[in-house]
Amino acid sequence: MLNFSIVIPVYNRPDEIDELLHSLTAQTDSDFEVVVVEDGSTISCEDVCKKYTDRLNLHYFYKENSGPGDSRNYGARHSSGNYLIILDSDVIVPREYLRNVRTELTDNYCDAFGGADAADTSFSDMQKAVNYAMTSFFTTGGIRGGKKQMERFHPRSFNLGVGKTAFEAIGGFAAMRYGEDIDLSIRLYKAGYSVRLLQNATVYHKRRTDLQQFFKQVKHSGEARIALWQRHPDYPGALKIVHFLPAVFSIGVLLLLVASVFIPLLILPVLLFCLLIFIDSSLKNKSLKIGLLSVVTSFTQLFGYGFGFIKAFVKKFFD
Repeated sequence: MLNFSIVIPVYNRPDEIDELLHSLTAQTDSDFEVVVVEDGSTISCEDVCKKYTDRLNLHYFYKENSGPGDSRNYGARHSSGNYLIILDSDVIVPREYLRNVRTELTDNYCDAFGGADAADTSFSDMQKAVNYAMTSFFTTGGIRGGKKQMERFHPRSFNLGVGKTAFEAIGGFAAMRYGEDIDLSIRLYKAGYSVRLLQNATVYHKRRTDLQQFFKQVKHSGEARIALWQRHPDYPGALKIVHFLPAVFSIGVLLLLVASVFIPLLILPVLLFCLLIFIDSSLKNKSLKIGLLSVVTSFTQLFGYGFGFIKAFVKKFFD
């Protein structure tokens, strides 16, 4: 019998948690509890949570700020279910999400799972462009996962499920600044637990729409890759050739831009890449505007991840 506890850490995002909780009230499978952990916010979501206590089995907790990983651990300790579903506060859950998860786990149980993310039709053009940058084949979408053929899938914390027994056995999330979700799945694999992608467990993920904040977010992801390699040097998937690609791309583009001052034709590969992004995103989103925005968000994503990776790599070997 699966008893779900949905754990949501939140920091200064009452509007987002309102949208997420509203989407949870519409679930076709209503057998779950919700544990909201306020991680030392200065803008509380307690009043927002109170609006839903008559429609959801909801428990609100406030704690001092200690980061999302520790807040998820706190929520897990205060949950009553035997299977944890961990969501970020900036997601919206489709009506059939819980039913799909329950069906998948009942038919083919796994100790942990991850699901994909997508952009809802109600999202702004910039949100859809950011979603494209984070999921496209031309950026790091392949690195992040979402493909059945991947040898080992590593769930991300915006949409992650894990059996409570397995979660407690490995000690929950580690005290890491970034990359704690991938670290969790690596430790689950090492301990012999089963982890897989659930194709039908998709959430709508809003993410940052400010380019500066988006750059900072993906920069942290690049830094996290080196941190994961340092923590798990013996794990085959901790650092692979593919993880170097955004850094190589970033350096290559900068070199081409400089060289094109002297040899203008060298700018063509960069322009061709821009054209591919524009056409692909425009077709997928049925919007030329989103296609143009996707060129900007894709370069932001690749440069952010690449520079974060380079910074952490240099620091490891030269500090």
